[in-house]
Amino acid sequence: MNPFETKELPEKPKIIFFGTPAFAVPTLKSLVEQGHHVLGVVTQPDRPKGRGRKLMSPPVKETALELGLRVLQPEKASDPDFCSRIAALSPDLLVVVAFGQILKKTLLEIPGWGALNIHASLLPRYRGAAPIQWAVLNNDPRTGLTAMRMNEGLDTGPILYQEELAILENETTGELHDRLSEMAGRFIRTVLEKWTKGRLRMKEQDDSLASYAPKIERHMALIDWTGAADVIHGQIRAFDPWPGATTTLAGKQVKLFSSRKVRERERMGTPGRVVKTSDAGIVVKTGDGLVEIGALQLAGKKRLPAGEFLRGFPLEEGTILGE
Repeated sequence: MNPFETKELPEKPKIIFFGTPAFAVPTLKSLVEQGHHVLGVVTQPDRPKGRGRKLMSPPVKETALELGLRVLQPEKASDPDFCSRIAALSPDLLVVVAFGQILKKTLLEIPGWGALNIHASLLPRYRGAAPIQWAVLNNDPRTGLTAMRMNEGLDTGPILYQEELAILENETTGELHDRLSEMAGRFIRTVLEKWTKGRLRMKEQDDSLASYAPKIERHMALIDWTGAADVIHGQIRAFDPWPGATTTLAGKQVKLFSSRKVRERERMGTPGRVVKTSDAGIVVKTGDGLVEIGALQLAGKKRLPAGEFLRGFPLEEGTILGE
């Protein structure tokens, strides 16, 4: 029978943690703070980054070393040799948060209690690599975290527990990422406490309600000013901090940040027309409504608040963006 349905989790299970980016760090720290027996931390190999292509360690590795934990960095976590190394550690449970590799059945079935994944959406909505960006891009009013028992599918495993979080009106991907990351540290505590007391029950996902959140690509960030203000507002927020929503200004590429919807409407004029400029922002006509841009960044330059940008790059009202 399924161990999730028949066995309570031991109070202090032997855990192997799988995670790579900064998003996963609060969860790892929370496990250690709770006194759980973390046998080891599996993360992606060091990769070259930046203009100098210097080899950089993943944030989870840096945190694990600070905590005195064993670190494993396989190229492919589901390779037979690595699975044998994991089996030799005799874990009770794998905890997986934004690890970045598809894990195979042979690895997932090693622990007696399987593998627990923390996913940054309310599954089955936004399965895939970029759930936070897509929730912001689509102007969703809420998102949350899902604790899921992993299988070989793409975020298709049974749901164990969920918590919702409201998305703020002008919140960016970066801001929501940080709130969900901190929330995950508390969330794992709740999940494991409920599990040890036998209060979790699996619920199969309804595939008919599933949606997907594929990886964000740079080309998606180009603003089409004929779109509605809501759509453009979502784009600017979703692509902050990366890759930055883009348009052109006097033949130069410029990234747009810190957008705000403007309540009054502008019915006349060309989409992309600058309606008003001030230290607070640059108000731009869209295909339906107005948006205010609070920060801008020219290619090769620093991101600047609108007031500072305008002092170095004055804009006349009536300027058309995107031409």
